[in-house]
Amino acid sequence: MSDVSEVEPPTATAFWRNPRAQTVLAAAGILAAGIIFGGYLLGDGLTRARAADRSVTVRGLAEKDVMADLATWTISYSSSAGDMSTAQAGVDEDTRSIRAFFKELGFPDDALQPTGVNVSSYSQDGYVTFTVRQRMTLRTNDIARAQRAVRRQFDLVRRGVLLEEGSGMAYTFTKLNDIKPEMVALATRGARRSAEQFAKDSDTGVGGIKQATQGYFEITGRDGEGESGGWGSADTPYKRVRVVTTIDFYLS
Repeated sequence: MSDVSEVEPPTATAFWRNPRAQTVLAAAGILAAGIIFGGYLLGDGLTRARAADRSVTVRGLAEKDVMADLATWTISYSSSAGDMSTAQAGVDEDTRSIRAFFKELGFPDDALQPTGVNVSSYSQDGYVTFTVRQRMTLRTNDIARAQRAVRRQFDLVRRGVLLEEGSGMAYTFTKLNDIKPEMVALATRGARRSAEQFAKDSDTGVGGIKQATQGYFEITGRDGEGESGGWGSADTPYKRVRVVTTIDFYLS
């Protein structure tokens, strides 16, 4: 009777001990983990992309009443005569009267400076008339004193100085850069309050700023005149500074 050897089937333990099987299993595990992680990243990315699209655009307003800090008064006057020297003498007399007027009000001598002169002539019926026009400009940071000068300008007329059209005080606010940060912050807070109200009404929350536009600063008269000179806000020292910001806030 011959001996017949039987080959036992491989057991599970023997299979896992096989280096090739271990390599295949490790590769499969890595692939599965990569698929799972990639799916997570894709889903998270889509979620964040959708969240990034959720925003609200609002505007914030800030206004501040200020006092002008610079006053300029250009005074135009003229004298006419049949000869040049007489016309010039008339202008010189008016110049002395104007300087005396401002000195009596307490302005320093260098606050008033000549800024232009013009000489013209015309002939009629054989007679030549010469006209000398002079401009003097007052420049001061003493707003209260400047206002008193304007109220008393008819004293110049009584002294014989005939003020020409275009003579007037202009008030300017020059310290805008000093108040810009405060006003931008105020406008931004106002915009956020508007965004929070919107979010409350739509049952969402307000996140950070997505995009912001500061807008431009506008200076008008306190009572609504435009900054255009003439009878606009240049005639008043009482100014109103206004800025509107446009801000996009993320919604959560």
